[in-house]
Amino acid sequence: MNSDPSLTPTARPETLLSTAVWRGTAFFLLWMLLMQSLKRADLAVGVLASVGATSVSLRLLPPSSGGLRFGRLLALLPHFAWESVLAGVDVARRALHPGMPLRPGFVSCPLGFPPGFARNTFATITSLLPGSVAAGEVEGEIVYHCLDTTSPVVEQIWKEERLLARALIAGRHHG
Repeated sequence: MNSDPSLTPTARPETLLSTAVWRGTAFFLLWMLLMQSLKRADLAVGVLASVGATSVSLRLLPPSSGGLRFGRLLALLPHFAWESVLAGVDVARRALHPGMPLRPGFVSCPLGFPPGFARNTFATITSLLPGSVAAGEVEGEIVYHCLDTTSPVVEQIWKEERLLARALIAGRHHG
């Protein structure tokens, strides 16, 4: 089991107000980008839409559920783009070459991320790994379907967990 406490990111002490301000600003900037208008009526509708979107986002994804450090996530983009290319090449090679080993099955991977936003984001991103995709969760462990169960899938996932722990903010534990 991967129980290294340094891998479990801790939630930043964010207040509801600061989160609302950041999200509201982001929604308003998105509105401005889409509308490309400085007319008073457009700005007023943009403010109302931003307030509504912020309210809904705070209910659906409260600050206590976790979050992302966007700068650190962007820094990992080249790594994940490369892993995605490798995944495509590996799957194509296995599909087109009859002699390639194909031992499909499921592996369970214990993680340091608690259930919630960070864990779900991690499962989604790690589905880009060569020949594996998150398929569910059993007894607190994420189950991955992989094309070759003899390859070190769990070790690769733990490597990705160490990288992503810098960018994901885990929320508080539930239940």
